[in-house]
Amino acid sequence: MNFGKIITAMVTPLDTNGDIDFAATEKLIEHLIANGSDALVVAGTTGESPTLTATEKVELFKFTAGKVNGRIPVIAGTGSNDTRSSIVLTKQAEEAGVDGIMLVTPYYNKPAQNGLFEHFKAIAEATQLPIMLYNIPGRSAVNIAPETIIRLSKVSNIVSVKEASGNLDAASLIIEETPEDFTVYSGDDGLTLPLMAIGADGIVSVASHIIGNEMQAMVSDFISGKVKEAAAQHRKLLPVMNALFAAPNPVPVKTALQLIGIQTGTVRLPMIPLNDEETAALRQLLEAGNIKISV
Repeated sequence: MNFGKIITAMVTPLDTNGDIDFAATEKLIEHLIANGSDALVVAGTTGESPTLTATEKVELFKFTAGKVNGRIPVIAGTGSNDTRSSIVLTKQAEEAGVDGIMLVTPYYNKPAQNGLFEHFKAIAEATQLPIMLYNIPGRSAVNIAPETIIRLSKVSNIVSVKEASGNLDAASLIIEETPEDFTVYSGDDGLTLPLMAIGADGIVSVASHIIGNEMQAMVSDFISGKVKEAAAQHRKLLPVMNALFAAPNPVPVKTALQLIGIQTGTVRLPMIPLNDEETAALRQLLEAGNIKISV
């Protein structure tokens, strides 16, 4: 399945009570589709998955799939550090009408590489949907070795990986040794262009909430051979990308969305909102990047 070049890891809008705000979610979906998102990841880390209940996740999957209505792929974040629970949620996501599954590396219990292989393989065998692995050792405390990803790429419906280790050597090996139709996405906005330069397919992005069209232009220039133009756009966008990670994700991007007039509410504890000083600094960086501030 073609997930596109710019996949947005969508935030989960919350109301003043901290519950999912579905009206705001619909507006956010339309904003993202209109501003360069080729696909959406729902209930990923950026969607505050650690604080969403399984019931909330399924509601979000159903709602998003219904509102998108086939216009772009919807990828459900169903991974956890419990294989059985991940299988149950993956089956529920499939019934909810999503187009793909994202499975994060099991966190905290630190499985061995063979354990990782068996975990992902067991979930893949429980669904017909295409699966994107998500390697993020900075959050999960364990790295999926390139050799394990290469081995998993031979499972028929494991078709992609979001590689957020920041290791370009590992990404190169994965790209080289996996099937031609296995896709590799950057998990770091600032490495979009560097990873595409070695053969990656795109980005699972946070910054695309704010600069999706600009990122599409950068990618389009690179693909069409306008490498200097793409590099210049990368350098221009990098301060905005970095600003959106100046505090734990998704706190800055939710604040940035508010500043451009897209209401997604606050964050759930243990995340906390930006303070006034941090918000002012973010506003300044966005304005320096020619982002139109509306509030």
